[in-house]
Amino acid sequence: MKKLFLLLTLFAGMNDVFGAAYTVQERLQEASELYFSYKPKEALDKYVELSKETGERSAFLNATFIAMEQSLTKQAVDVALEAYRLYPQDNEIIEMTAEALLSDGQYAAAERILSLLSENDKTAGFFYINLARTQLGLGEKKLAKHNLKRAVKAGSHPSLANFLLGQVLEEEKNYKKAAEAYQKAVDYDHQFFEARLHLADMLEKSKQYDQAYAQYKSIYASDAKNTRAAEALARLKPKAKKTEKEEKKPAPPLEHTEVQPLILPPGMETVELKIGLGTTQSGLASPRTQVTFIPSVDFTIKNAQNKQLAVGKAGETWSVILKNNKPFVQAPSGRQIAFTKSVTVLPTSQSPTQVPTFIVKNLISGPGMSWASVGHKEYRGKLEVLHNASAQTLVPINIVTLDEYVQGIIASEMPNGFPTQALRAQAVLARTYALKHIGKHKKQGYDLCDTQNCQVYNGVSAETEAGNAAVEATLGEVLTYQDKPIESVFSANCGGATQSAKDAGWNATPYLDTVSDYQEFDLHHIEPYHFKELLQYPPAAYSKYDKNVSPAAFRWARVVSEPELRKVIRNQKRDIGQITALIPLERTRAGYVTKLLVKGTKGTVTLDKENVIRNNLSLGMLRSSYFIVQPNYENHQLKYFVFYGGGWGHGVGFCQTGAAGRADAGQGYQTILKHYFPLAELTKAE
Repeated sequence: MKKLFLLLTLFAGMNDVFGAAYTVQERLQEASELYFSYKPKEALDKYVELSKETGERSAFLNATFIAMEQSLTKQAVDVALEAYRLYPQDNEIIEMTAEALLSDGQYAAAERILSLLSENDKTAGFFYINLARTQLGLGEKKLAKHNLKRAVKAGSHPSLANFLLGQVLEEEKNYKKAAEAYQKAVDYDHQFFEARLHLADMLEKSKQYDQAYAQYKSIYASDAKNTRAAEALARLKPKAKKTEKEEKKPAPPLEHTEVQPLILPPGMETVELKIGLGTTQSGLASPRTQVTFIPSVDFTIKNAQNKQLAVGKAGETWSVILKNNKPFVQAPSGRQIAFTKSVTVLPTSQSPTQVPTFIVKNLISGPGMSWASVGHKEYRGKLEVLHNASAQTLVPINIVTLDEYVQGIIASEMPNGFPTQALRAQAVLARTYALKHIGKHKKQGYDLCDTQNCQVYNGVSAETEAGNAAVEATLGEVLTYQDKPIESVFSANCGGATQSAKDAGWNATPYLDTVSDYQEFDLHHIEPYHFKELLQYPPAAYSKYDKNVSPAAFRWARVVSEPELRKVIRNQKRDIGQITALIPLERTRAGYVTKLLVKGTKGTVTLDKENVIRNNLSLGMLRSSYFIVQPNYENHQLKYFVFYGGGWGHGVGFCQTGAAGRADAGQGYQTILKHYFPLAELTKAE
């Protein structure tokens, strides 16, 4: 009887233990749900309560993370120090405590806590950066420089380490060395415009005017509102003689490409598309009074009524010109032929082994982007030139078949060096997008544009052997949902997980849901504090693939000074005085911030859309809205914000770099597409 009593007592005790553990897990889950239901302060209260009552480690980490995120720095420090008291050997607790102290401007205390960290391979680079931050706050510039050099050598956060090193060197007026550090930051991440701006300044101060001019020009191409860049270009133009000479170099002679025909299987039909060329960022016609073209074969020119206006020979240069809002075709002889509405250039000779093409001169690529340029481009098919009388402009339009259009997209939208199966997946998506959006720009006189507003299309100029092979291997294949082409959206890099269309602020779409690209991390059990670990020490992920693509597309950092951010907010929103805090109010399970509060000494501004957030927190724009942000102080004054970010783009749908990683791991394009669009079907277009 006594033994039975002891056994029953033991079982009762075990049930109490398991019941308590279950209760803790339930309470952790409840707090997590509050956070991802966009109630961060309620979640913080739950985590704090749980940490006090149970000493649960993850409750401390979550509470500290959220308090820091909500700019409740005193509370973050209190919670973190209590966690450290209970877990004095825990490196993650130690590092979180140091960052809480840094966020509150307690440099000496942060330095003491950091000294307790072990300098193993995982944390070395970031350890040195944080140590340097404490020393910068304490005014110990020489020690900070020493540790930033060690951080650079460690290589785990190259753009951030080099930028901060550049800042120290710049303060020392060592402009040449500072330029070298900033250059390394830019080399790692060409989107790091703050580093590029400092680089341009250092180059100018080092009297390297040609290089400085080129950097300012890149900044201005991305952001024409940047007055600092505009003023520098005007100031440097007389000095940057080499740059000006290079700009005036004659273009190489124009030659047509020997283009192989795309042969469709017997019985397979296709559709013709009208693609607006040289369009704006929003896909509209650009201002233009002349379209100059050179066909590769003999041709005819017909008007909108299909009446022949002229004939021409292969290789001749013809133009359509708009003068006093009246259009006419100009022959090489100078003869002018008036028309109304539009003209179409049609090839009159055809070879079974070579496709007719035409070159259009001086078309813009990437308007509004840092890589914007004007050049000559070659296209398959036919050329139509539309006179838009109301806009007083000429609109060049490429008339091309669906799969010829897709051939001109692949290398423009995905690196040609990506694995074959990734290129095939992209071909399916490009074809699906075209069928879904035929007529998107019907009011402008064409079906689709040639910019990112639709898909980046550069015709023959962008065709590659690998890209064309991907198109041919997937002829006719599209993704459908309920028998209709899907919204086949994609981003360059999802940063580890895609976000749903609903989370991105779009219409809720069943087949555009969150999927993970992490190879081991379980996204279903994510907690708020995990975002620090995921962004600063990312685990293995398919989207971490870095062949033929910058690793900065997966993980990046930006340093935005308070004065720079104040100016951006003032110019794009309104004057709210000195910026005091950036507070994420809503964050998805994939990590993307969907609402953020900017606090200033004169008021606040709320940024509540993915593209609005990305465009209002830095020079140019942030790569994505998947980030954590930390304030940095010197002499107890807020000096700058550091963004630790992941991914490139909106993160919805197909992850291009993730697809490359999956293909590299042996997955076929059908499997890859099924992962990113689990509810869609791969079918043949009818």
